Amino acid sequence: MMATAISLNNGNRKAGNSLYENHCLRCSHVVYQVDKIGPLKDFTFFHQGCFKCANCGTKLTLKTYYNNQQDNDDKEVYCQSHVPKTGPGKLDGLSVGIKQALSIPKPNHLVNDQIRGSGKGTFDSEALGIKTALSTPKPYESEHHRNRENMAGRFDASALHIQHGINATKLQRNYKSSPDETKIEEFLDEETQRKLEMRHRAEEDALYRQFAKKRAEEEVTISQQIQEEWEKELERLTSRFMQEMNTKKSKKITSDDEKAMTLRLQREKQDLEKNMTIKLDRKKESLTRKLLEQERQATAELVDKQSKEMLGLINEKLVEYQQNHDAVDTRLINEENLSIVYPSQPPPPSPPHISKAEIYADPKVFYHIDEVAINVAREDQHTFTDLVRLLISPCNNDIEKARAIFRWITVKNLNTMHFDDNLNADTPMGILRGIKHGTESYHVLFKRLCSYAGLHCVVIKGYSKSAGYQPGIRFEDNRFRNSWNAVYVAGGWRFVQCNWGARHLVNAKEVPKPGSVCKGGKSDSLRYEYDDHYFLTDPREFIYEFYPLQHEWQLLKHPLTLLEFEELPFVRSLFFRYQLYFPDDKDTKAVLYTDNSGAGNVRIGMPARLSPSLIFHYNLKFCDRPEHNGNGGGRDCGHNGNNGSTNGGSGGGDTYEGCSLKRYVMQSVNNNIVSFRIHAPTYGQFIMDIFANATTPKEYLTGEPMKFKSVCKFKIVCSRLDTVMVPLPDCASGEWGPMKATRLFGLIALTHQEALIFCTNSTLDIQFRMSRPLTDFMAALHKNGIEEKKLLKYVSTHVQEDIVTFFVKFPEDGQYGLDIYTREMNSHTPHSNGSGHEKQFLTHCCKYLINVNTNKRG
Repeated sequence: MMATAISLNNGNRKAGNSLYENHCLRCSHVVYQVDKIGPLKDFTFFHQGCFKCANCGTKLTLKTYYNNQQDNDDKEVYCQSHVPKTGPGKLDGLSVGIKQALSIPKPNHLVNDQIRGSGKGTFDSEALGIKTALSTPKPYESEHHRNRENMAGRFDASALHIQHGINATKLQRNYKSSPDETKIEEFLDEETQRKLEMRHRAEEDALYRQFAKKRAEEEVTISQQIQEEWEKELERLTSRFMQEMNTKKSKKITSDDEKAMTLRLQREKQDLEKNMTIKLDRKKESLTRKLLEQERQATAELVDKQSKEMLGLINEKLVEYQQNHDAVDTRLINEENLSIVYPSQPPPPSPPHISKAEIYADPKVFYHIDEVAINVAREDQHTFTDLVRLLISPCNNDIEKARAIFRWITVKNLNTMHFDDNLNADTPMGILRGIKHGTESYHVLFKRLCSYAGLHCVVIKGYSKSAGYQPGIRFEDNRFRNSWNAVYVAGGWRFVQCNWGARHLVNAKEVPKPGSVCKGGKSDSLRYEYDDHYFLTDPREFIYEFYPLQHEWQLLKHPLTLLEFEELPFVRSLFFRYQLYFPDDKDTKAVLYTDNSGAGNVRIGMPARLSPSLIFHYNLKFCDRPEHNGNGGGRDCGHNGNNGSTNGGSGGGDTYEGCSLKRYVMQSVNNNIVSFRIHAPTYGQFIMDIFANATTPKEYLTGEPMKFKSVCKFKIVCSRLDTVMVPLPDCASGEWGPMKATRLFGLIALTHQEALIFCTNSTLDIQFRMSRPLTDFMAALHKNGIEEKKLLKYVSTHVQEDIVTFFVKFPEDGQYGLDIYTREMNSHTPHSNGSGHEKQFLTHCCKYLINVNTNKRG
C-alpha cells in the first residue's frame, strides 16, 4: 500500500480542466479523478467499474489489460484469453523481427527485474525487438526519463505497454498512492480475511458472555444484599410492633387501638418495600454504569488487539505479493520521491507535514467514493470483511479508504434506524445498534473498520467542548470527556471525529453547503448533509475543540497546556468552513472583560473572496438566565412592521428592562473585518453568540428567511460600570454601515462611508450611486422615546438616473438610526398588495447610526 504527499490542488492545476471533462469509453458518462483509468489507447478513459474485458466481463487492471493489435480502430480492452490475436499463417514485420531476435545469442544474462513476467519466463529488451524504439527519444519524453539507466540498458515505458499507466499517474499523481494501486483482493483472498474475522468474532462472543455472566452475578449479589437488608428491617418492624402490642395489652387496649396499630404496621411495611425497591433500582443503575464503562474498556482493548492482528495479516500477505510481483512504475515513482510506502507498523505521533487543504480543497473530489459509501449504507452487511471490501473497492489510496469508512459511518442515521434485538453484537449492524444505545462507540468502530482496510488508526481520549459547554468552563471533572480517532494517511497522522461529523437529512431548498451529497441524485427535496470539517482535520483547528490527555496527540509543534486550551475562543466547525480568523489572535480569549464603561470588542476576519457573500448576526444574553434557542435564525428583510428583526425573539435571558440586549451591540464591517462592539447595560456575565451564513445577492434579495448557524461564542464579563449605557435605536438587526449595501445591492456610498455619522446640522443628505437597477427606495428614522410613525415625515428620497439621495431632517438633537430599504427593478418574487398589483417586499439594505448635536455648529 502506498500513500502520496502531493497536493490534490497541485495536480488539478497541472491537469487543467481535462480532469473533469473525460468520458468513459464503455458507458459514455463523465469520468472523475477518483474513478479514472487512463488515458489508454488513443487517449481513452474508463471508470474503474467499467474497466472490464469487452468479451467476458472480467475485471482488469493496468497490468492485465490488452488492446486489439489487429484493428487500430478498436479502442476496447480485453483480458489475455480474449484479446484478438494474429491468426495462423499470418506474419507481420513485428512477428518476423521477434523471431529473428529470439534466434540471436544473448550478449549477457542480466534480466531487467522491472519488466519481469509473472512466472512465465523472462525477456530482456533485445528479445522484445524494441531496442531501436527504446533508444529513440520521444517528443513527449522528459530529459529525466531519457537519461535514466537500469540493469538491462535503457528502456522507454511506452515500448513496454505501460505508458498509458504512467500518463494516468501524471494526471492523478497528487491523489493516487501509486499508478497501479495494489487492491486488497489481489493479495488477500476474502476467505482468509473472513476466517480471521470469525476467530475474532468468537473471541468477542466469549467476552460478551463474560459481560453477561458478570452482570447476572452482580445483580444477584445486589438483590441478595437488598433482600437481606429488607428482611432485617422487616424483622425490626415486626419486633417493634410486637413489643408495642404487648405493652398495650397489659394496659387492656381496645380493638380499635389494635386495628390502628396493625394498619400502621402495614403502611410501614409498604413504605419499607417501596424504599427498598427504589434502593435496588438505584444500585442496579449505578452497577450498570460501572459495568458499562468496564465493558467499553475491555471491548476497546480487544478491538485494539484484533486490529493489530488484522493489520498483521494484511501486511504479511502484501509483502508476499510484492516479493512475487514487482511493479515497473513503483520504482519510477519512488525514484522521483512522489510517493511513500505505507508503513507496516504505526509511526509515533508527530505533526503532519502537509495541511488538509494540500490534500484536497473541496469534498467534491470524493464524489464517487461518497456515493459508493451511501449506496453501501442502504444495505445491511453481516461481516466486516464484506462491508469494508464493498467500501474500498473503488479506492486507489489510503485517503480514499479512510474517506469511504468515514462516510459510511456518518451516513448511517441512528436516530431513525430500527434494529432487530436478535442481531449479533459483533456484526456491523449490531455495533451500530450498540452505538445507538450507548454500549459501543463510533471511534472504536472506525478503528476496527480501518484495520480491515489496512490502515493504522488509534483511539485518543481527552476533553472536548461539546454539548453543554460554555466559554470559561474549567475541565475539572469528567463532564466533557470524549474520544476520537487519528488515522495514518497521506504520510501523517490526521484527526477524524465520526460522531461529530455524522449526517442528517436537510431540505434541499436550503442554501447548499460544502460537504453535502445528494441522495443518489433521485430526489430534489432530500439531501445527506454531514460535516466534512471532522475528516482529516488540521491539528491547529482541531485543538480549538479537542484536548487529548497525552500531549503528543495534539500533533502540534508547540503543544498547549490545559489552561491555554480553556482560554481558546469557543469556535464551531463553520468558523473554519468559512475560513474565518481572529485578527487579534493573541488577545482573543474565550472570556472577554469589558472596560469601566462596559465596552468590549470582538473582531472576526474573513477571506476577501467570501466577504461579499458572508452575512453575520449575533445574540447577547445573560449567563444565568434561560438560554435562547441558539438558532440565530431570521433575516433583516421585508419592511412589514417588524423592522427586519431576526426571529430569535427576546426571551427573559435576552432582555434588560424590557429592551433586547441586541440593541447594546453594534456590528459593523471594515476591510474584511466584522466587529461587534458590546456595551453592557449592567453588571454581570453575558454570552455572546455569533452566527453566519453564506449567500449570494440574488438569494438574499428574494426575501426568503435564512438560517444562521453559530460560528463562535464568548463570555462577556462586566464587573465595573461607571456610566449608564443606553440601547441603540430600534433599527433592523444586523450590520451597521453602507458596506452591506455595496456587497449585496451594488449601492456605492458617495457621501458617508462609515457606519457612524456625526452631524452638527438639523439636516443631512446621504447619497449613493447604483451600479445595477434598483427601485422603490425607502428610509425609516428611529430614535429612542419617539414613535417611528412620527418620524416618517422627516425622511424623503430622490432618485435621478443612477444617483439616490436621502434627505433627513432631525426634530431635535440626539442619537438616531436610519434604516434604508429597496428592491431590484426586475424582481421575480412578487407579493400581492390587495389591489391586483404584484409587489415584492422591500429588503433591508443598510443602516446608519447618527449622532446629532447642533450646538457644535461652527
